[in-house]
Amino acid sequence: MSAADTVIQDLQTELAEGRVITDADVARSLSRDQAAGAPAGEPAAVVRARSTDEVRRVVEICLRHRIPVVPRGAGTGLSGGANAIDGCVVLSLEAMSEILEINPLERLAVVQPGVVNDALRAAVAEHGLWYPPDPASSPWSTLGGNVATNAGGVCCVKYGVTGEYVLELEVVTGSADVVRIGRRTAKGVAGYDLVSLLVGSEGTLGIVTEITVRLRSLPSPPITVAGFFPSLVTAGTAVRAVGAAGITPSALELMDRYCLRAVDDWKQMGLTAAGDVLLLARVDDPEPTCTAHAETIVELFRASGACWAERSTDAGEADALFAARRLAYPALERLGPVITEDVCVPKGHVPEMLARIEALAARHGVQIANIAHAGDGNLHPLIIGPPDDDEDLWLRIHAAFDGILDAALSLGGTITGEHGVGLLKRGGLVNELSPTVMSMHRAIKAALDPAGILNPGKIFG
Repeated sequence: MSAADTVIQDLQTELAEGRVITDADVARSLSRDQAAGAPAGEPAAVVRARSTDEVRRVVEICLRHRIPVVPRGAGTGLSGGANAIDGCVVLSLEAMSEILEINPLERLAVVQPGVVNDALRAAVAEHGLWYPPDPASSPWSTLGGNVATNAGGVCCVKYGVTGEYVLELEVVTGSADVVRIGRRTAKGVAGYDLVSLLVGSEGTLGIVTEITVRLRSLPSPPITVAGFFPSLVTAGTAVRAVGAAGITPSALELMDRYCLRAVDDWKQMGLTAAGDVLLLARVDDPEPTCTAHAETIVELFRASGACWAERSTDAGEADALFAARRLAYPALERLGPVITEDVCVPKGHVPEMLARIEALAARHGVQIANIAHAGDGNLHPLIIGPPDDDEDLWLRIHAAFDGILDAALSLGGTITGEHGVGLLKRGGLVNELSPTVMSMHRAIKAALDPAGILNPGKIFG
């Protein structure tokens, strides 16, 4: 009997009926995330866990046989971080989807990792509370995956990313121990900040089975400002101007002409009629500051070269514009595989970074669309791949991809703002981190996962 057969037999013996999936087609469908161009192997089995104890048992069995464990949530990731390797056990946490507690007094919620982001936001809103991190995939992505990549989103320019809201975690370690790290109190400095270590670790240091998050009061009703610009550089100049004015909008989003056209072709929203680049700002400060900031942003957009800029007076129209922003990625997917970048640069360098992206597209003869959380310098250049196996085009795409990473680093930025390293950016990581710092990371990995079974091959290769 092979090692894989033995592991499957042990899993089937120790777990409830139906938890272990060995059907090759089903396993294959759960073996990768949404990262185009990232390799994925053939798992030996998939386990759909429903409790912390089942996760612990899976890790214990895989540790015994030295079989890799690849955790996954909804599979909405864009870096290959949830992709299977040959012979592994894919551990799906999607069925662990209970909201265990909402505590209005302490302003916190306790959830299992399979809870969908928007489901948590809807549940806490009934108590007048808000969970701010809102990745574009919030209708589908799970909190466990958000924690694994330290996901951000539209409103993070003002309210911060996932890690700023995680108070406590329950984790199954690489040695199959169940531990709790962090605290539920407003303050706490006992020991190292292990929560921050686990957030963004992409399942390589432990498997998160319970999450306690901080909540906020619901914000004031927002005002939306829309501006259309003739070029990416003028839109980038407007982003810089908003930052220089000392205004922190709750959102400042960018869509270029490729994205606008793709959404128009799909949904006929008439977005391409007014300009080549759309900037959407949203402010939610208390009045009268909210109105004053919105009016200032309109003037800054116009002074930066906007073809048209106005405050929205129609809430439905404003919501439709932000809905179009969320539709950009799936609209582009209709054109072919989308290789997604996720660089982040200082706000002052946004215009230069956008110009370099355009130059790279021209140099390598590839189509690059741009969406961005522009207010915090987090840019998402989207390289459109061919629907067929055009080897020459793929080589040019990879060259442009690497060029974008290099450009971000040269401007004092980072190779990933919120999607994670996964498989796609392992080469870029060694350019961002020094050899000594890489050794520190590997030492942490070896300490927390001594057998190397937790999501091997991700981040460090």
